[in-house]
Amino acid sequence: MNLDLQKASMWKRISATLFDVIAHSILVVAFAYILSGLLGYDNYNVTFNNAMERYAAQFGTEFQMTAEQIAALTEAEIANYEAAYQALTADTEAMYAYNMIIYMSLGIASISVLLSFLVLEFIIPLQLGDGQTIGKRIFSIAVIRTDFIRVPPVQLFIRSILGKYTIETMLPILILILLFFGQISIFGTAILVILAVSQIAAIAVTDTNSALHDLLAGTVTVDISSQRIFKDSQALLDYQKKMYAEKAEKQNY
Repeated sequence: MNLDLQKASMWKRISATLFDVIAHSILVVAFAYILSGLLGYDNYNVTFNNAMERYAAQFGTEFQMTAEQIAALTEAEIANYEAAYQALTADTEAMYAYNMIIYMSLGIASISVLLSFLVLEFIIPLQLGDGQTIGKRIFSIAVIRTDFIRVPPVQLFIRSILGKYTIETMLPILILILLFFGQISIFGTAILVILAVSQIAAIAVTDTNSALHDLLAGTVTVDISSQRIFKDSQALLDYQKKMYAEKAEKQNY
């Protein structure tokens, strides 16, 4: 086994990532379902939808229309639409429910994804060792520090929670939710583009093809079948001393 970094092949990394994404999706949906039930999300959704249906029927219009459909309305239809919209926004109960839907969507999404990352990207890798998620274990790849040492819990937390969860996953999700509700526009889109370009550039430019979370944590993804991994700095030092002694012994002969 070599002391050089034996970086994992891209196809193994992609395959492991796809498997982990499926696992994350299942877990996130399960956590979101539980949280929405506990927090009463559906009740606020029903309240707001009932209000929309009530005012739409009262003014003879529809709220769920595209920009093209609105542009095709007659002056009378536009007047009815605006009157219904004003009545809806003046309904304090409906608007409270709408605001709660936004806040709870953000909260449920954040907490569900966080719990999923804590389980699949932090707790399980700690148990399996060598920073392995379930997907990485299946495809025989691991995560280590760039100095060949096993990733300690603090560094693993930085990689999985600060890097993968906060920057690469949750930030884009929150931006997409805010875009869906019309809370931000071009600024949010610009951030998504910057993140995507930065991620692609990091993988393409670095010698180890490291993603942003690996650069942040000082880690690298390697092929575990050919990579020597040390428990700590002392184990690495002992190995280097041994190699040096063996080399010196051979030179004496």
